[in-house]
Amino acid sequence: MSEELHELHEHAEHAKHNPSLAPVTLTMAVLAVLVATVSLLGHRTSTEEVILQNKVTDQWGYYQAKNIRRHTDELFADLTTVIATKNAEEATKLQEKYRAEADRYRDEQKELDAKARELEQEADLAHRKTDRFDLAEVFLEIALVITSITLLSGKRLFWYLGLLLGSVGILASASALLVK
Repeated sequence: MSEELHELHEHAEHAKHNPSLAPVTLTMAVLAVLVATVSLLGHRTSTEEVILQNKVTDQWGYYQAKNIRRHTDELFADLTTVIATKNAEEATKLQEKYRAEADRYRDEQKELDAKARELEQEADLAHRKTDRFDLAEVFLEIALVITSITLLSGKRLFWYLGLLLGSVGILASASALLVK
């Protein structure tokens, strides 16, 4: 980014000698600020996406741990029905205890499943936003470069093309903020 600022400074010096290029240098300054802003938003959204993906992974891991415990309790409860014991009443109590534990884990799994799916949706939303911010950054960078060609060539066509591409970049970044 410091290279772009240095380049803008050079172009501003050049524009001092040709006042008709002042709008072009102003456009470049605005585009540079927009590039920096969109880049920051894109990086923050990307970080949010990674954090959410980690939470999703943790949630599914927790779900799987509950699933393993549930299966273990169900297996142990089933085992108590086939093992010969001296105290049938205690075996029945033990079986009921492990069945209740398995049921509790099953209920907890439903909650964990819902939470994991909710986090997946949030991560998907962050991913869609990140993609749009990245696209916006590309358009704004290209707009800045093409606009700077105006200073070298003196042809306004490049400025208009830069304005058009900058507008596309602004729309792409706005769509990232509006995506649901």
